[in-house]
Amino acid sequence: MKLIHTADWQLGKPYGRFEPEVRAALSEARFDAIDAIGKEAARNGADHVLVAGDVFDTEGPEDRTIVQAISRMERHACHWWLIPGNHDFARNGGLWDRVRQRAGSGITVLSEPQAHEIEPGIWLLPAPLAHRHNLDDPTELFDTMETPGSRIRIGLAHGSIRDFGTQGETKNQIAPDRARRSTLDYLALGDWHGTLNIDPRTWYAGTPETDRFQRDEPGQVLLVDIGDGRDPVVTPIRTGRFQWIKRSWTVNDQAGFDAECDQLLGSID
Repeated sequence: MKLIHTADWQLGKPYGRFEPEVRAALSEARFDAIDAIGKEAARNGADHVLVAGDVFDTEGPEDRTIVQAISRMERHACHWWLIPGNHDFARNGGLWDRVRQRAGSGITVLSEPQAHEIEPGIWLLPAPLAHRHNLDDPTELFDTMETPGSRIRIGLAHGSIRDFGTQGETKNQIAPDRARRSTLDYLALGDWHGTLNIDPRTWYAGTPETDRFQRDEPGQVLLVDIGDGRDPVVTPIRTGRFQWIKRSWTVNDQAGFDAECDQLLGSID
């Protein structure tokens, strides 16, 4: 089967340090990425899109952010599977109840750690976050989730295989060998905003629209082709509109700085 793996949309991100016109363009690009994902799913014959957490930037987005997100997803025939991440964690009466009230049958919110048979013999094992920070491995429950008659087991989680922060205790830490431990054919992860391959069956998709200066490869989704008894074939697909470019220059005066800027701007579409 083929699916699209994506994560870290962070819809409603405010981009507060930018001018209003730039903020609006960056925000709209994140919604446009949903359409890009839906089109890639159709083009590649992928019936399912797995969104590995942080669909929204906060667990209390404005109604218009939720409505626009649902509207964009419902334009496309694929089925969207969403889990809460650390930015949009699940709580009773919160964000995800609001999403359910508005969403149609093509959008499923996985706010409970219960396996779902998404096609005959193909099971999706979600690890939604109920709190912003968890000290336990949210994917440990995969070991005991029942998937009767399974041919393919796919994990969907949000957290850190390694410590992406700089200080303190690592939160939402996921065992680096979780795919092997839980006999997963593929583990779709979110949290890291660039595409990152952990092992043949474990990937971070990264954010589909770049939102910061970032190493690795942001602005992509993953097309995943999973078959019985073999490693998945994973193909990154570019979906992002904007690139965030960082340059270091040594200049002696304003004219030198202006020349470097002109050269950089001339090289950008």
